[in-house]
Amino acid sequence: MLGSLTAVVAAGWPWLLADISWMLADVSAARLWYALPLITSVSLVCAATRHEAMGPILLHALRFAIWVLVFMGIVLAVIQFLSWIQ
Repeated sequence: MLGSLTAVVAAGWPWLLADISWMLADVSAARLWYALPLITSVSLVCAATRHEAMGPILLHALRFAIWVLVFMGIVLAVIQFLSWIQ
């Protein structure tokens, strides 16, 4: 049973990749705008758990948001590099 299932999956694999590839190609830069409220809310919540005054909360949230954006940029650069060398 397992051998026949493996053969079916192996035989259907190119079709599966062709079927999924259109979904991956549809991801546009406009969808990155969804990250803005997420980064903002996560930064504010993280900062508010460490400080009580509004000034330090906003300063910490700004630094944390910059850290998250830089990290996301590094991950994007690595992914782009890996897709370039293929």
